Amino acid sequence: MAIRLADVLTHPTLAAADPVLRAAAAAATRTQLRWIHSSEVLDIAPLLGGGELLLTGGEALALASEERRISYIRELAERGVAALAIETGHALPSIPSPMVAAAEAAGLPLIELRRVVPFVGVMQAINSMLVSESVSQLQRADEASHAMAVELAHGGSLDRILSVLAGITHAEVTLTSISGATLASATSGQAESADGAVSGAATQERPRPIHIDVPVRGILSARLALQIAADGDANLARTAGNRSVDILALALLQRMSPGLKEVAAAALLRAIDSGSQAWRLQQLASTAGIPASAPLVAVVVRSAISQQVRASVEQLLSRRAQPSATYVDNAELLAVTVLPDDAPKAGRNELLARLRALPALAGTLTAVGPLAAGISEAPWALAEAKLTLELAGGPGQSQAEAGGTHTPVIDSETYALERFAVQSLDTEQRRNFVRRQLGALLDHDAKRHSQLLGTLATWLDSGCNTAQAARELHVERQSMHQRLQRIFELCGGDPRVTGRLAAFHLATRLARLP
Repeated sequence: MAIRLADVLTHPTLAAADPVLRAAAAAATRTQLRWIHSSEVLDIAPLLGGGELLLTGGEALALASEERRISYIRELAERGVAALAIETGHALPSIPSPMVAAAEAAGLPLIELRRVVPFVGVMQAINSMLVSESVSQLQRADEASHAMAVELAHGGSLDRILSVLAGITHAEVTLTSISGATLASATSGQAESADGAVSGAATQERPRPIHIDVPVRGILSARLALQIAADGDANLARTAGNRSVDILALALLQRMSPGLKEVAAAALLRAIDSGSQAWRLQQLASTAGIPASAPLVAVVVRSAISQQVRASVEQLLSRRAQPSATYVDNAELLAVTVLPDDAPKAGRNELLARLRALPALAGTLTAVGPLAAGISEAPWALAEAKLTLELAGGPGQSQAEAGGTHTPVIDSETYALERFAVQSLDTEQRRNFVRRQLGALLDHDAKRHSQLLGTLATWLDSGCNTAQAARELHVERQSMHQRLQRIFELCGGDPRVTGRLAAFHLATRLARLP
């Protein structure tokens, strides 16, 4: 019998924490648990398998930014975590409302634990209940995997193979390509009758589909989706789905194994990343369908869930009707895509805009490299995109472009000055230049705990537009004028009339480098 979240909340070990549902309360009655886990690490999502009740204290969240808290919620929901329980107290008196709103929007049950309880005791008591249920699920999942293997051995179609999985899990099962095209689907007889019996409102209350990646020879080739009924066993569906990946990979390999073009595309990205010689890049590019002399751009997506992000990025690139290639290397998704010969800069700007509008990149740090004249410049373009990510993640950057606009997708051209400085000057040379130009200002900030350097940087980045800088800093214009007056006194006058404008701007940009 499946163990549900609502049952666990009334268990004596957890009830002692005085739990209160703050978001997605309607989902709690049907949410099933696979395991209970505790962690204070905010980057825990990639280490979870889905179906967990995650217990966490408030210390790490209390120190995190609002954006990080929201991305934490989204990452857990995307990973399929069953629910999140946060202990409130001295460090975190209450759960921030943006987190509650994000959990409600994502359909992730969010629980406030208003009293302190030993998490170890909660996990020992409830996980022992879950273990016996897991054994039963594994046995049934293995039965499904064996039956699917038999169907494959007898030459069954993808639809017939999926029907075995659908029959055991009582779920609607769909296998799609990474571009979103349906390859096969199946529905169990029970699911069909249930669908006919439920109303439209009930259909909307069904749990989120369970998504499982299906790689073939290391290349992400398809995605399995299991949509269970509202009263179905999500843990069984998840376990059986994961057990079926190897069978589905074999079936895909027989019917539509990765072609030479896909294999060459992966090899091309690896060669670009390692800086292979131009002749080798041209050879691989030709096989991968990428014209060797065509203008192109490199993209690097840094995310703990790169495989999940990959499908969204590849769908976006395929819609541009330009040749492209992608490759996942640990926590990085690497991509190159060809730009229109007649308007490469416009094509690059369009790609930037589309990436910034892609919801899947909200929780990532992504960089679009500079324009490359052909495949021989791709290693340089990719290296510049990676350097941009390093600079953007440095102190004071906070995933913001040098111009101050917050975005998870960064244009490497906004970091052209920083990239040049890092490659041309060592750390000591950069620090000495900043000290020579802005030493008095740095000393003032250190003694008075002020932020005049940040004020100067914002003003210079705005093109010396005092009104715009005041808006960005959320200060009155008069206060902005007063700050600038003090800055000019410390730095030897208004840089617009002393000839030091470029030097000051360079120094403020270098001061933000790691």
